Amino acid sequence: MGIRSKLSKPFAAYINYQQKKWTSQPVETQQKVMQKLVSKAKNTLFGKDHQFSEINSYQDFKEAVPVRDYEALKPYVEKVTKGERDILWPGKPVYFAKTSGTTSGTKYIPITKDSVPNHINSARNALLNYVHETGNSAFLDKKLIFLSGSPILDTKGGVLTGRLSGIVNHHVPGYLRTNQMPSYETNCIEDWEDKLDHIIEETLKEPMSLISGIPPWVQMYFDRIQAKTGKKIKDVFPEFSVFVYGGVNFEPYREKLFDSIGKKIDSIETYPASEGFIAYQDTQTEEGLLLLLNTGIFFEFIPAEEYFDENPTRLSIADVELGKNYALIINSNAGLWGYSIGDTVKFVSKEPYRLLVTGRIKHFISAFGEHVIGEEVEKALSYAQNKHPETKISEFSVAPQVKVGEGLPYHEWLIAFEQLPENIESFADDIDSKLCELNSYYDDLISGNILKRLVITPLQTDAFQSYMKSIGKLGGQNKVPRLANDRKIADVIIKWKKY
Repeated sequence: MGIRSKLSKPFAAYINYQQKKWTSQPVETQQKVMQKLVSKAKNTLFGKDHQFSEINSYQDFKEAVPVRDYEALKPYVEKVTKGERDILWPGKPVYFAKTSGTTSGTKYIPITKDSVPNHINSARNALLNYVHETGNSAFLDKKLIFLSGSPILDTKGGVLTGRLSGIVNHHVPGYLRTNQMPSYETNCIEDWEDKLDHIIEETLKEPMSLISGIPPWVQMYFDRIQAKTGKKIKDVFPEFSVFVYGGVNFEPYREKLFDSIGKKIDSIETYPASEGFIAYQDTQTEEGLLLLLNTGIFFEFIPAEEYFDENPTRLSIADVELGKNYALIINSNAGLWGYSIGDTVKFVSKEPYRLLVTGRIKHFISAFGEHVIGEEVEKALSYAQNKHPETKISEFSVAPQVKVGEGLPYHEWLIAFEQLPENIESFADDIDSKLCELNSYYDDLISGNILKRLVITPLQTDAFQSYMKSIGKLGGQNKVPRLANDRKIADVIIKWKKY
């Protein structure tokens, strides 16, 4: 046993002990976080504009701070990007995490000296929880790969700026630097395919024990290795024992990834975002991700069905219910206030508070009033795949088809198949029947002859990779929305039809 694996176990036990303390007092923990945030930011421009000095309770807070998306917060962010101080948080940020927006163009999310530990320590603690629970620490002595964006940073208003994964790369603990892969030079390559080739050359002969990244890009890494070696990943990397992932729902990728690996290995799911590290999988035996209530973020929740109302209900952790979809709102020591990050979540436990990410608040289909969400389409597809086990899918996206000429409109499922179902019509029927079961509005539209049954359009296996390459977003943290309420993506990606 190496020095890293030896030292990790007592440290993991300490982190687990600290975690049990705050998870046993979730409401009190969040109340203290809110009070600390408001107190520290009361003399900022935002704090003065919203009377932070007069906030004494959560009710006061809700009355003072409206819910905003990036576009609504942008006037404050623009002052920060121009170099002004004490706008959203005392002083200036140490970084801007640059991310793509839809209506806003490029978004600049502040990361402050106070919020850096949320990103760095949360990722560390996810691994330490795993070490504490399983006793497996040997992987820390081997090679670890983090498939991420370039660590090269620009400046904006005198603040270092780049992709979140690139920023985080600068904070990898020194004791892991010597076994971190790929090399810094390779990580700086911007072109994803060129970078991937270099990563493979560097890692093929190394004892890789942990691989981390967004599932579709990890799958691309595995595919290239298999094409080059003709071997399963377990035979290329016999030491590989831990897979860390986040960014998308893992279920649609699980079967193919483990088939590529050739054996079952432990996995750790994380929920990082540019706005903050929200949650991580704290156990291998229970469903859901542990919501991080003590890392400088005060969480609020809006029932998903009320999100677009003029005055939606806003709840603290004290009042959420199990099994209900909520839009996630954060207030943080990065200077984000009443900030809607666009995700929907559902709690599966309150002891401790664990959740699932169920979709994006703006990624849904409701062209006809059906409001179909990501969790529903993923469950329906999983159901159909279980009934048609020969089917292999690399990626998919769903969009409404309104302009049909003749007949009824429908939902078009654009699916990149690696292996088609033996009966694609039966496969479509199974998806549709399950979706009707999961969503009563959709069922009403189908049974009422407002919509016809969904239509599957088979795409080439690499259709989504080709699409992302065509728009300059191949690799890194980029991903294709699973659902759209329009056909902006569908009308482009359809050119990669299978036949």
